[in-house]
Amino acid sequence: MSKIFIITGEYSGDIHGGKVLEFLKAEIPGLEAEAIGGENLRNAGARIFCDHSHMSGFGFNIKMALEHLKLEKRVCDYLLNEYKPDLVLLIDYGTFNLRVAKRIKGHGIKVFHYIPPQVWASRKWRIKNIKKYVDKVLCIFPFEIDMYKKYGIDVHYCGHPLVKQLPPPANKEEFFKKYGLDVKKPLVSVFPGSRPIELYFLAKTFIKSAKCLKNKHPEIQFCISHAPNLSDDVFDKYIKDTDFKVIKGENQALLSVSDSLILASGTVALEAALYKVPMVIGYKGPWILYLIYLFVRCINKVSLPNIITGENIVPELVQGKFTVENICYETEKLLYDKKHRNETIEKLAHVREKLSDKYSAKEIALCIKDELTN
Repeated sequence: MSKIFIITGEYSGDIHGGKVLEFLKAEIPGLEAEAIGGENLRNAGARIFCDHSHMSGFGFNIKMALEHLKLEKRVCDYLLNEYKPDLVLLIDYGTFNLRVAKRIKGHGIKVFHYIPPQVWASRKWRIKNIKKYVDKVLCIFPFEIDMYKKYGIDVHYCGHPLVKQLPPPANKEEFFKKYGLDVKKPLVSVFPGSRPIELYFLAKTFIKSAKCLKNKHPEIQFCISHAPNLSDDVFDKYIKDTDFKVIKGENQALLSVSDSLILASGTVALEAALYKVPMVIGYKGPWILYLIYLFVRCINKVSLPNIITGENIVPELVQGKFTVENICYETEKLLYDKKHRNETIEKLAHVREKLSDKYSAKEIALCIKDELTN
C-alpha cells in the first residue's frame, strides 16, 4: 500500500492539499495519507499528525520560531523512523518545508513541492536548495517553468489552483440582503490580512482610510473581511472602534460582490483579479525588514495581478506610500472615474488569460500517481 505525507503551514495550503488528496484517493485505492494540516485534509481522508493552525505566526517572535524548530525535528524523526512514506508533498510554506526536505532527502523518500517558494520575486539563491532537496517542483505560474529548467530541476506546470477552485461570483442581491446592505449604493470591502503581523501593521491605516472615505462620500458602504483562520480575540484586538460590518468566513463571496477593494498584498489580490474587481493594494512592515527586502528582491512589483501580466494594473502602496491619503485617492479614482474604472476592469481580465485552464489539484494527483505506481 502506498503512503504519502502532506505538509501545509496555512489555511490556503490545507484547502489545496485537501483537493489534491481527494483526487489521489480516487486514483490510488487504499492510499494511506497523513498530514500537517487542518479540516480540509482531515475531511479528504488524511490522519492529522499536527494541526497547522498556529504555524502562520512563523518568524513573528522567537517563541514561535523555536516551536517550529521543535516541530521540524519531530516530524522528520517520525517520517524517517516510523511512518516512512513513499512520498512527501510539500505545499507552499517554503522556509519550513525546505528545511524538512533537507533533513529527509537521501532516505528513500521522494519529495515533491507544490507551490514552491517565489524565488523569482526574492532570494533567488534558494533555488539551489530546491535543486538539492526536492525531486520534483510542481509550479503554478507559467513563467516559472523556464527558470527551473534552466537550473536542471525536474518541473511540471500544473496551473494555478484558483482557476478551477475559485467559486463563481455570489448573487449580489442575495448577499446584500443577507447582510443588510443597499444594492443601490457602492460597496468597498477591506481585507486587512490573514496573519496577526499583517493586522498589526495594516489594520489601523485601512480603518482610518475607510472612515475618511465615508466622511467624504456617505453613500459608500464598507465591510471588513475577517479571515477564517484568525480567532475572534486576535482579530478584534486590531479591528475596533468602528461600526463597519465585519463578515467572517465568506471572503470570496464578499470579494465578488464588491465595487472596489482595499487589500493586503497576497493571494487575495489574485482572487480579486479573477473576479475582475478593482482594488488598491497596501502593505507595510518594519523598516529594517523592508530595507532587507529591497536588497534581496528580484522584481519591483508586489501584487500578483501586476506580476502575472507585467503591467501596472493595480496601485501598490507599499511602506512609505502606505498612507490614508493615497488609499483614499486611489479608491476614489476606482469608484468615480468611470474611464479609469472601466480600463482597470478590462485589464484585470488579462490575468485569467495568462493562466492555464488546467485543474491544478488533478494535475498534482496524476503526477504523484505516476511516481507511486510506475
